[in-house]
Amino acid sequence: MTQAMNHIERMIDELCPEGVEYRRLGEILDYEQPTKYIVKDTEYDDTYPTPVLTAGQSFILGYTNEQDGIYQASKNNPTIIFDDFTCSFHWVDFDFKVKSSALKMLRPFDNEAVSFKYVYYAMSCIRFVPKDHSRHWISKYSQFEIPLPPLPIQREVARILDLFTALTAELQAELQAELQARQKQYRYYRDRLLTFSHDDTRVRWMPLSEVFELRNGYTPSKLKSEYWTDGTIPWFRMEDIRQNGRILADSIQHITPEAVKGGRLFPAGSFIIATTATIGEHALLIADSLANQRFTNLTIRKSLADAIDVKFMFHYLFIVGEWCRSNTNISGFASVDMGKFKRLEIPIPPIEEQRRIASILDRFERLTTDLAEGLPAEIRARQQQYEHYRDRLLTFPRRG
Repeated sequence: MTQAMNHIERMIDELCPEGVEYRRLGEILDYEQPTKYIVKDTEYDDTYPTPVLTAGQSFILGYTNEQDGIYQASKNNPTIIFDDFTCSFHWVDFDFKVKSSALKMLRPFDNEAVSFKYVYYAMSCIRFVPKDHSRHWISKYSQFEIPLPPLPIQREVARILDLFTALTAELQAELQAELQARQKQYRYYRDRLLTFSHDDTRVRWMPLSEVFELRNGYTPSKLKSEYWTDGTIPWFRMEDIRQNGRILADSIQHITPEAVKGGRLFPAGSFIIATTATIGEHALLIADSLANQRFTNLTIRKSLADAIDVKFMFHYLFIVGEWCRSNTNISGFASVDMGKFKRLEIPIPPIEEQRRIASILDRFERLTTDLAEGLPAEIRARQQQYEHYRDRLLTFPRRG
């Protein structure tokens, strides 16, 4: 990469020694509204030909067989899809439909004046995080400036970054494949270690409702500012698990004591498990807190406090989560059959055996899910290295 940097620096010295022009994105890129490209039928099927896109992390939501209103893109005629609310975006070079009216499709006013791929990479260096739920392209994002060196430099930067992007993606794919193998191995041993026989006299089986006190999560009224302003009590949503993992000490959003029904919080050492929407996802709470209505709180009953190891039960809830996904009621939206859920039998082996199993599974979990070590950290390091060199390649002195 150092050789590529030196090559670009020589081109700058030759073609623009006095610096480069900076221009606003709105002067470079035209936009099209998505109205006529929005999918009507969201019953997706992987056998259908046309992808339905979002500018978020998921990118391809599914595939549709709708034939009208398909946005035409190709290798020779690509576009950038841009989410007007989140400002996330993707490069697209194939035909598609979209899910949301919040998207805009961006293309250059003049393909001969700029390297479109260069502009895309330059947009990736813009550090802007929206703070409100409003549309941003016209009012804010299109006003950001990017450097526009001479066209030969733009094309060379884009070519280098294309190569570096492909190499980084290949390395990440190898690491991801190894990580998935580790995760598969972890699940195999987890399922074996957490499978118990009803014939084993050392294991006591109890209905879930006798093991745990069950309480529903809820969302305090958003209309009452006194429930949210300067809140200090963690209030968990699925986003907290996605962002911070399955052991939760603090939340993205907080509520005040006035928002707590009856003054009762979910205690530290209890669990939340999603019984609607993203069914089966769970987390261990290590702070007194609350959660939204997607979650049911499971608090180990005081009579069993000395008989159950919290980390053992944390791991066993993966088994419970799989059961939940196979036992749902669908009436408007999917939810767990709570009658069956309460009757689900939970194994309670001797406490020493629970601790032994938890210790083994903790080590496996650290290898596969802890962002601070192991393969996930290596994947993140590769991405950070890529972003470092990308930002260096796209840094130019401003003319005048």
